[in-house]
Amino acid sequence: MGTARIAVTGVTGYVGGAVAALLADAGVAQVLLARDVGRAPRLPNAQSRPVDYADGEGARRAMDGVEVLLMVSAAESAGRLEQHRTFVDAAAAAGVRHIVYTSFQGAAPDAVFTLSRTHAATEQHIEGSGMSWTFLRDSFYIDFLSSLPGDDGVIRGPAGDGRVAAVTRADVARVAARVLQAPEKHARRTYDLTGPEALTLAEVADIVGRATGRTVRFHDETIDEAYASRRKWPAPQWQYDAWVSTYTAIASGELAALSTAVRDVTGTAPTSLRDYLAAQSQA
Repeated sequence: MGTARIAVTGVTGYVGGAVAALLADAGVAQVLLARDVGRAPRLPNAQSRPVDYADGEGARRAMDGVEVLLMVSAAESAGRLEQHRTFVDAAAAAGVRHIVYTSFQGAAPDAVFTLSRTHAATEQHIEGSGMSWTFLRDSFYIDFLSSLPGDDGVIRGPAGDGRVAAVTRADVARVAARVLQAPEKHARRTYDLTGPEALTLAEVADIVGRATGRTVRFHDETIDEAYASRRKWPAPQWQYDAWVSTYTAIASGELAALSTAVRDVTGTAPTSLRDYLAAQSQA
């Protein structure tokens, strides 16, 4: 096995796992970082090491010898930002030179989508860490949009006529794999990762309906209705705010801007919702 200077987190999830698979296909040696190494994929030229974002000293040891790191954002939680800061500090202490972080489109301290604020704070911490960096600000996932209709075929949320430039997780993974293999070309760059079109949720409903043969429609809830309809699921207040702001962020236009970054970095155009659903139906 060659010396692994690249490490990938989130390998038991879709994006991190897809990036690791792409690197393996390219013959790249890598370190797979996972909370449960027993669930890490078995790949050639790869070694698995346990890591917990909240355990700074353990994370520092896990990243020994790593020069380039893909940091997939942690699972949503009230303590996610603190976990991120701890892990970034550990990476810097371990000698990581370049960190690639999966952020979110429109990340800002005052973003409408509440979870984007954590991404903005994480970006700021990375910028102050002394490491070189690349931020991959993906839009909502097309994979997620296609699952929005409830059992009754209705997409509910206060999104109005706002548009979302959703992207597939596979396209995000393709970009990340390219950046990890040539980080110097992407140093201190922020890429918005979007699909080829920005759609309203009414258009999403129509496309999903045509692809699945279901009757699917969009119901534009009021904000009060949105909170009320989600109270049936027990959750902390920050989670309700995140759920509802998923839609208000779309309504605000925060997620409407299209980017050419997927094509620019990979040489291949991003996948549309229609093409994604067509491929899923043939799988």
